[in-house]
Amino acid sequence: MVTIHLDGKRLDVGEGSTLKTVLPPIPSGCCVAVILPATKEQAATNSLAISSTAGDVTVEVVGGSAGFLVTGDLNDRLVLHWHDRYAAAFGPFPSSIRPLRKPGLYERGDLILGCGGYDPDRSYLIFSKLRHSADHGADESGGVIGRVVSGRAILDRWSTGDRIIKIDPVISWADTSRSFTTTDFGLALEEGMQVVTRVGVVAQGYSPDHITTEATGSVEHLLFASETPRFTVSRATSTHILDTRYAGSEVPVENRHPRREGTVTVRSAGQSSGGVYLYRADVQSSLAHSVVGQVVHGIELVKLAREGDIFTMNVTPERIDLLGLPLEQAQQIARVRGFALHVDSTEGSRIVVSQEPATTLDVLHEKAAAITTAPESKVVDIVLDDAAAPVSCAIFRRLTGLEYHDAGMMPLFFKFDDVFLFKPEVPRGVNIIPENIPATEVPAASLAITNDSRKGSGMVGVRLSPNREFGPTSEPFEGTNIIGCVLDTGKLKNFREREKVYIREVAQ
Repeated sequence: MVTIHLDGKRLDVGEGSTLKTVLPPIPSGCCVAVILPATKEQAATNSLAISSTAGDVTVEVVGGSAGFLVTGDLNDRLVLHWHDRYAAAFGPFPSSIRPLRKPGLYERGDLILGCGGYDPDRSYLIFSKLRHSADHGADESGGVIGRVVSGRAILDRWSTGDRIIKIDPVISWADTSRSFTTTDFGLALEEGMQVVTRVGVVAQGYSPDHITTEATGSVEHLLFASETPRFTVSRATSTHILDTRYAGSEVPVENRHPRREGTVTVRSAGQSSGGVYLYRADVQSSLAHSVVGQVVHGIELVKLAREGDIFTMNVTPERIDLLGLPLEQAQQIARVRGFALHVDSTEGSRIVVSQEPATTLDVLHEKAAAITTAPESKVVDIVLDDAAAPVSCAIFRRLTGLEYHDAGMMPLFFKFDDVFLFKPEVPRGVNIIPENIPATEVPAASLAITNDSRKGSGMVGVRLSPNREFGPTSEPFEGTNIIGCVLDTGKLKNFREREKVYIREVAQ
């Protein structure tokens, strides 16, 4: 017999058994962590912890040109010498660089080794605060010796009199036994092997007997992002891993706290707004991050995951989103989850079209929710074609509420003959590029959105009969993006202009 530990539980298996024989059901493409028995030893990572009088930053070293920083020889020399909106320079100190006398392009967070007056004896550590082009007296490589991976807000706080106190290598525990992630479930089990199949997270503010509401909006984003229980590692650094699948979403700033090992945050500002972060090491708090949970199981998988890995992540509690559900199913969920459900009407067959409170933690805290329903005859089922028009479908979901819920709404603007036009509110800055433009004929029941080549950009339309000249929004083909089809065309005839039309996306 071979003894292993599967998600922390001891398990005895027969000789020659493989991972496949012991693993629970795992979503396709997801990896597991394998840890073989061995002695662990301390090892330096490729990151540096830089402490300053204004706060701490962590820098991930690029190449091997930053080793001189950890000797301690520079600690008394690194005073803020100059700063502007683009950069902050600490020094001077002597170095061996050979300045190229040519400007370079730098991104926010770049750490540059440069010099003043092209004199290596007057070298500086220069932190880039904004994307800019400048001649910092760097060598032919451009001088970037590292990138700030945490504490970027500190770059904007430095002012006259600040200095760098110390620079230390970031230490981690290195497992000499070849700990790794794998999707090869034919791997043979070995004595003492540990296998971690999932990451378990408890949402901020949740416990079975007590609910707090300091982060309800940002936690709701985490619960939405985790409804399909997968975490895709878009980026992996020494301090965190990041899933950017829902980047670009608006998330409120709610719960700013230090980010410890195992902390889960959602970014609320910047390019990665809406991204979900799992932390491998302690870093300070950030104005751009809301703490939304804590890893309670599987931190080993978080630490071993590589860029491109996908693993199972379960978040407690499960999201409560009743929109799009038949009333009977919503009532059943309320009974199971233990909250009262106040319904506007129970007459006939009805579909939930709104929920108050809208967030899971608020519902659990109040132990009640009020829902608005619509007769099933007033809810129109649609199918969206993500394969042919992924960008346009994403915009349509955002405009109608289908991005976060199974039911959405769009107002009926105008109808004539067999054409129905809808006018959802399009936020400024939303660009609808031509995509999936019809070539010869638009089939009956096609759903389309007008692209930016026409004045009516953002108009949504349905045409009940085929047409070889105009699209569903009555625009020429070049102004028409086909995004799917309507299944319940018969229901449309019962709506009046300016009436709300509730829609529900279904898979086909």
